[in-house]
Amino acid sequence: MKYFQPIDETMPVDQLRELQGRRLADVVARVYRDVPFYRRKLDEAGIRPQDIWSIDDLAHLPFTTKEDFRDTYPFGLLARPMSDIVRTHASSGTTGKPTVVAYTRADIELWADCCARTLACGGADRHSVVQVAYGYGLFTGGLGMHYGSERLGAMTVPVSGGNTRRQLMLIQDFGTTHLCCTPSYALLLAETADEMGVDLRKTNLRAGYFGAEPWSGSMRRAIVDRLGVEAFDIYGLSEVIGPGVASECCAHAGMHIFEDHFYPEVIDPATGKAVPDGTRGELVFTHLTKEGMPLLRYRTRDITRLEHGTCACGRTFARMERVSGRTDDMLIVRGVNVFPSQIEHVLLEIEGAEPHYRIVVDRRGRLDDLEVQVEVSPQLFSDEVKEMEGLRQRIANELHSTLNVNAKVTLVEPRSIPRSEGKAQRVVDRRQMETS
Repeated sequence: MKYFQPIDETMPVDQLRELQGRRLADVVARVYRDVPFYRRKLDEAGIRPQDIWSIDDLAHLPFTTKEDFRDTYPFGLLARPMSDIVRTHASSGTTGKPTVVAYTRADIELWADCCARTLACGGADRHSVVQVAYGYGLFTGGLGMHYGSERLGAMTVPVSGGNTRRQLMLIQDFGTTHLCCTPSYALLLAETADEMGVDLRKTNLRAGYFGAEPWSGSMRRAIVDRLGVEAFDIYGLSEVIGPGVASECCAHAGMHIFEDHFYPEVIDPATGKAVPDGTRGELVFTHLTKEGMPLLRYRTRDITRLEHGTCACGRTFARMERVSGRTDDMLIVRGVNVFPSQIEHVLLEIEGAEPHYRIVVDRRGRLDDLEVQVEVSPQLFSDEVKEMEGLRQRIANELHSTLNVNAKVTLVEPRSIPRSEGKAQRVVDRRQMETS
């Protein structure tokens, strides 16, 4: 078996629990001292840092939520002075403001280590050629896997997303062995390769690391068949660190959570109480080593279950199954977080658009398709075609600016979108996601 940090990844569980307890006590003391937000939360809960002695004390700590990021935007959760922060990343927020995360130099080194572990889980090493086709920028995917590949000592191809024909050229010419991208983009690569007469199964590609969006068992099988690779499910989120939180290994028995740095819990989302091992619930993470913006019991809204016990690969970290859903209404479209409330915010700011809309998500071919159907005012609907087209284009431009993803905008006549006396059904998700 290949490991990047074998002593850490195969640590006996009793030693791991002792390490987690020490690190938890340290992080609680740090946030109580340095983060007014957490000092207030802990005071309200009647907890002092000296009360935290072991990982079992975690259940006494308060939760952190996405709303806390909004309320403290942009840097209210920092645990280090701005002079120590060397990087920020961000993901979409619910009100148009992004969820901002911050990294010290040590956090960047930690992130590189965790992404190197991810790559090693799939067999990559310093002899590999790793093509990173996740987007670079505020999105954490590209840079996270890039740093992990370099830390591993592999040759890194920082191609970023898009430009599919060029991606295929590089796979062939550079002898790419390991591919990092969303699963839907992997299938688009396969389709384009077919059009170009390229058989990816005859290239050097051996493995792919696929994450950032939901994918089904049938999609995995299609990727394996059409690209000729071993497919590895990976998991991460910006608030925790980005990619590098968990990764599937060659045993394909769930994703190993790197719990010497990110301690996982699964709770009942309604009660906040822990559920038995192997029971589905909401995934919660606590940072154990992060410096810049450590979080206590962050509620991810992702639904999964955990399994403990030593894996066939020898790793002793807990394993999580593929995320089966979310407890909120966030959509993931082409790897980008999209909230219906963001779309509503845009529409309410544009004259001529009515506050009645429907979001339709579908998978056409191999990529997600986002359509926003918008009612227009009776006056505008009876106006000239060029006026309607102007409105449609304005909405499309504003949505792209806000969401960072293209949406098809369809203007519909007044009263054509069904009304509801209860909670409005704004989203129609036609993607058929299997659970196996």
